[in-house]
Amino acid sequence: MRRRPNGEDTLVMAVQPQRTQVPSATSEPASRSGRLLAQRTLFAGPGADVPAELYCTTVTGVAVRDRTRLALEGHAAVSTDTYFGRFAASYWQRWTSARSVDLHATVSGAGLLRVMASDSEGNSRTVAAEQVREAQDRPLTLTLALDRFVDGGAFWLELEAGADGLVVDDVQWSVAATRPRRATAVVICTYNRADDCLATLRTLAADHAVAGELAAVYVVDQGTDTVESRPGFADVREALGSALRYVRQPNLGGAGGFTRGIYEAVRNETVERVNLLLMDDDIRLEPDTVVRLRAFADRADEPVLVGGQMLNLLHPDRLHVGAESADLSILRAGQPVPDALTNADLTERRQDRRIDGDYNAWWTCLIPSEVVSAVGYPLPIFFQWDDIEFGLRARAAGFPTVTLPGAGVWHADFSWKNWDDWSRYFSYRNSLITSALHSDFDRRSIAEHLAKQLVDALVSMRYGLAALLIRAVEDFLRGPEVLADGGAETAAQVRKLWGSHPETKNHPASAVPGVAAVDMRRTAPAGAPSMLGMVLVKRILWQLRRRNHGTAAIAAADAHWWHVSLFDTAVVTDPSQEGVRLRRFDRELMIGSARRGASVLVRLVREGSDARDRWRAALPELSDRQTWARLFGEEPGR
Repeated sequence: MRRRPNGEDTLVMAVQPQRTQVPSATSEPASRSGRLLAQRTLFAGPGADVPAELYCTTVTGVAVRDRTRLALEGHAAVSTDTYFGRFAASYWQRWTSARSVDLHATVSGAGLLRVMASDSEGNSRTVAAEQVREAQDRPLTLTLALDRFVDGGAFWLELEAGADGLVVDDVQWSVAATRPRRATAVVICTYNRADDCLATLRTLAADHAVAGELAAVYVVDQGTDTVESRPGFADVREALGSALRYVRQPNLGGAGGFTRGIYEAVRNETVERVNLLLMDDDIRLEPDTVVRLRAFADRADEPVLVGGQMLNLLHPDRLHVGAESADLSILRAGQPVPDALTNADLTERRQDRRIDGDYNAWWTCLIPSEVVSAVGYPLPIFFQWDDIEFGLRARAAGFPTVTLPGAGVWHADFSWKNWDDWSRYFSYRNSLITSALHSDFDRRSIAEHLAKQLVDALVSMRYGLAALLIRAVEDFLRGPEVLADGGAETAAQVRKLWGSHPETKNHPASAVPGVAAVDMRRTAPAGAPSMLGMVLVKRILWQLRRRNHGTAAIAAADAHWWHVSLFDTAVVTDPSQEGVRLRRFDRELMIGSARRGASVLVRLVREGSDARDRWRAALPELSDRQTWARLFGEEPGR
């Protein structure tokens, strides 16, 4: 039991064995000593619910696929020109000094094995071919030059079976090793998602070739419904052995959870350089993504952050975005960089052009420990924008981020999340902090952007969301002292503020309080107005003069301010599709919130430069290890 600085007692339990040497690489055959496993070509996903077309496609005939083995019947043809089946040659040529990659496979039977390559425009060419005849577990190695991929392109396999069939097994890609492998510590932050976190751990532990190469797996559990309470946790603990480090602490948000794992990994591992592989608790993991991120980081000539891409969990064949940037002048993150795919069907689209992102979200991202040593720890901003701010800070210090195609995990679809949520406070406040730290902080532009969002919220009767925005700007102007406790108290206050507004609550669509079923006739807008400014003025005047219509039911996709604002009462479907929210017009609340919001945005313009300077001056202390030691209840210098 440890006493926190605020006087509260907290239980911190950790499975922390004595400092041990990093496990040696045992999964690679001895004949490949001196080689670095860069990725595996797998023919099926880690579970039956993963689309097989992301791994390989049957062009003709019949092929039986297992995870590492593919059996083609006579005259069948298969291609691995797929999301997970490609080798990202362009990225390897750009960010490493590797001049070639070796393709290894074990083949039986007869047929043709071709290695194909693409260029930045997606045009394909054959770079190697091997005719196989009467083979029986024959080892095969092809060396492929990494020399024509600066602007884009990838490698993949095309297989054609002879009359008697062809079997291909254990396909691996390797590059020459130039230095000893780095220790890799996985860090998973979890809060009351015990089943999801346990599923991620099970997937990781089930791939022995991956799990056996990890120095540590840190699970930082900040919830009350704990992962260790699940019956299956004992099996995971046994499978991962001494590598599992389970840490309990009070909820300090994603920033505090991930930072605790970083904090412990930097302290406990015996080697000087450590790969810190952060991943969310609720992802569906492709274990080979760990192989790909780790190998890329180990072979990069200079330390780089290497991120995995996000695929949508509910639509697992769709890519969220190829690589992201942030526009700090309007506090907007998650912007696709030029040429990046977004919301793309990966069974139809390919990522041939090499692109550069500004940062990578921490659904899965590898951070070399040298980066932490150089730029400090993440900020204690609870959650939202912590990964973005750290990535931008790292880039400013000379550590770029590479978002690696083919290294992906599945994460809950953002389009099914309601951004009218209590956590929106942290998005507003932390985006202001990030902009103050890493941009010229154009106060008038930012204030104008926030004013538009405030008006949008008020006109569409989202008064709780407007209250969060106002509170966020106020707290930003207060300065760095708002982060003194790591955000736990603020989170409680913000949830109470947001929850005090009736329209923030979800209701069953079949039982909306105070609204008769016959009054919930669905309405849809005719289309987006051509003159939004004039329409906005008109809607505001209608509301103030109480000329709105009665009640309407509105689908989530139709819930634009110009449509919702036509009604006194709007029953709006939540984007999660789990229920509806009841929005009612409140004239006094609208006027009062508008006045408060205008006042605080005027303050932002007037006082913003002073706040910016205070945030910048506080950055070294906020990102210091001792600040986090205090928040974790650790003794100084431990």
